[in-house]
Amino acid sequence: MYNLEIAVAKVPHAGAVESGETVEVIERPAGGFSVVLVNGQGSGRGAKSLSNLLVTRAIAQLKDGARDGVVARAVHDYLYTYRAGQVAASLNIASVDFRSGTIRVTRNNPAPFYIIDPAGIHRHDEPSRPIGLHAATRPQISELEIRPDLYVVIFTEGLREAGARFGNDVALENVLAGCCDLGLDSARDLADRLLQRALDAERGAPEHDLSVVVLAVRSRQDDGAVRRLMVQVPFEPRSVIEPRSTV
Repeated sequence: MYNLEIAVAKVPHAGAVESGETVEVIERPAGGFSVVLVNGQGSGRGAKSLSNLLVTRAIAQLKDGARDGVVARAVHDYLYTYRAGQVAASLNIASVDFRSGTIRVTRNNPAPFYIIDPAGIHRHDEPSRPIGLHAATRPQISELEIRPDLYVVIFTEGLREAGARFGNDVALENVLAGCCDLGLDSARDLADRLLQRALDAERGAPEHDLSVVVLAVRSRQDDGAVRRLMVQVPFEPRSVIEPRSTV
């Protein structure tokens, strides 16, 4: 028996309150989970509205049982029609399918993704274009069997480009290799390490939004059947309503 862990670490670019990237996690109707990550073109409120809209459309179809590749094409067709081929977005769908015993990564994202297992670190950088610009755009789909000690690392373009303006290289593969040497722990720990490396390369003030998603399949340490979900989001209330006094 295994434990599935899904971790997301994300931060907006320097000076922004909200990231233009959106991540959602859902439970699949036939068993399993899907993570949808969308990076809308640009930044700020407009990019956030776009990415949230696209994620919502993808999630609705996944919950109806549509296949990941079909969902990616449908979301692309919607954006291409809605914005007349003038606006791009990157799209990743990572699904853990309990029924088939597989993990699928459906990608319309120039940034690669990584798989880490006992055999080493594997980079998947097959050519992939963002959605919304070209009518015939199709997703790049990779599938692998669920097995223990397996990690899947997905991220947006901002992470790969972190530090470039300062002449720094985020060197993701070196970071992943270092994490492996130290011993991989939870999905959250790996996501936090990668995000921190990008922030260090950007000297604490990222030029672009940064998002990292890590899926991990780990051997169970107990026989419990408890499922857990934890969300941590820093925020500041935009307004404070003072309590009204009555006489």
